[in-house]
Formats: sequence, structure tokens, C-alpha cells
Amino acid sequence: MTKSTAKHSMIDDAQGLAYGSFIASVGVVLMTHMGFVTGQTAGLAILISYATGWGFGPVFFVVNLPFYWLGCKRFGLAFTLKSFVAVAMLSVLAQFLPQHLQFGHVHPAVAAILLGCLTGSALLALFRHGASLGGIGIVGLYIQDATGFRAGWTQLIFDACLFACALLVRDVRTVALSFLGALVLNLVIALNHRRDRYIVG
Repeated sequence: MTKSTAKHSMIDDAQGLAYGSFIASVGVVLMTHMGFVTGQTAGLAILISYATGWGFGPVFFVVNLPFYWLGCKRFGLAFTLKSFVAVAMLSVLAQFLPQHLQFGHVHPAVAAILLGCLTGSALLALFRHGASLGGIGIVGLYIQDATGFRAGWTQLIFDACLFACALLVRDVRTVALSFLGALVLNLVIALNHRRDRYIVG
């Protein structure tokens, strides 16, 4: 199997970050339309938004601020800057896109699957261009380096707590459908983001 070692150009990265941020923002519009929740820092921002009435965009931007220092130390300046740009673009788009994109009736199960596919596609684009939308994975890697406790378990525990808290502001059916969306999202990432098949700079 031939592996690609070609580096992304600045234009490649720019379109990748723009695509990922835009598709993720479409996912946010669908998520809030359905009243769903999700995991990681986006899920935390969604819960705060539901509980307070504050806009998702500003909350998401602020929630991610503490993680940039850790990201810079663990993954380098380039990753941190790209992630900052992606988070900033998503935060802005999530505020303004609902004025130009509204959803009508969507079956909840279809919405959950579509949300997982949209967000998975967005994250794949960002990952492949050296960026991210959340900081919990960075924290997990720090804990793993310091204690040996696997990063994946840290993320799983965080998400489990997040979905448990979601039951305080959403009904069981909505949280269960949200979990379906999160499952589809993780399957998209797990099946398509493999370093043995796709390696680029």
C-alpha cells in the first residue's frame, strides 16, 4: 500500500479549515434545532447555552480558551494556531448561520445520524489539516503522559458525565438520540481517520 507523504500547502490548509468549520456550524444549527447535545467541549458549550440562553458561538469560543496553552505544549504552535482559527470560525458561523439556514421537520433519528455524519466529516477535514475543535483530547493526552491513564478513557468519562448532566435540561429520549449522533460521529472518525491509510503534513 502506498502512503502519501505530500505536505499540505497553506491554501490546502485554509480550505480544509474553512470546510471543516462551515460543515461543523451546519451541524450546530441542526443540533440546536433538534435540541440535541453532544460530547467534548462542543457539548459543554451546548449545555451551557441551553441552561443560560447564551449563544453557542461565544460560549464555545470561551470554553476552549484554557486549552490552547496545553495544545501548544503538547502539539506545537502550528496545531494551536490552526485550532484557534477553526474554533473562531465555527463560533462566528454558529452565531450568524441560523439567520440564513433553517430546518423544517426532520425525523429525530434521521437528524441524529445526519448530525453524526456532518460533524464527522467536519472533524476529518480538520484533523487531516492539523487542527481540532476541542480541548478534552489534549487534557486526556496530558493525563496519559503523566499517569499512564489512557486518553480515550478520559474522553469517555468526560462525555459520560456530560450526557448525564444533559438529563437535567433535556428528556431521556432526546439524550438517547443525541447519543446515537455521537456514536455515528465516532464511527465516522474511527473508520476513516487511519494513519496507515492517510498520512500528510
